[in-house]
Amino acid sequence: MKKLHPNQEKLLKLLKEHQDNPLTMEELALQMDISSKSVVHYHITQLEKKGYITRSANNAQQYYINDTEENVIYLPLYGMAKCGPAGTILDGTPSRVVPVDPAMVNFPVCKGFMVEAKGDSMTDLINPKDWLIVEKSNTPNQRDVIVCSNNGETMVKRFVKDGRSGNILLVSDNRKYAPIIADKDSLKIDGIVRSVLKRGI
Repeated sequence: MKKLHPNQEKLLKLLKEHQDNPLTMEELALQMDISSKSVVHYHITQLEKKGYITRSANNAQQYYINDTEENVIYLPLYGMAKCGPAGTILDGTPSRVVPVDPAMVNFPVCKGFMVEAKGDSMTDLINPKDWLIVEKSNTPNQRDVIVCSNNGETMVKRFVKDGRSGNILLVSDNRKYAPIIADKDSLKIDGIVRSVLKRGI
């Protein structure tokens, strides 16, 4: 963990004290005796970059304190049962928060979330009930395993761009499933799978 500015130490203490009932930016600024909400926002961003807190991908006021004493970080876990109102699972509320070894997250913690897999389309790489550590990103490379929604259905597939047609294909590792031609108007890529925690079959 990187060293904190005194204001960041004070802010982190406030966030810990009010984690169950988060303070607004105005309330944080008042408690810290800071006149500008933008200064508070800057220090919150620095706490994220330094790995002290993780904020929800879609709800800036929802955050998790990373326990530096136990050397763990906490990532929100989402199920794949349905998409949120905007067609992404990240719109919804996490089912739980999972402690994770920091060594398993080689990207900024603020971009991390987890998904519990279902179905057999990606076996043997991913089995039902496995937990996937995902980096929030909508710019995957060719054949990256992604979490996405297509026509409102959440899925984990390989991202393949067909150079001849220009279509984006969502490809299963299990060959009994045919590739899906993504609907470019509805496809929303939530993130790229970086690690798999085996919990299933």
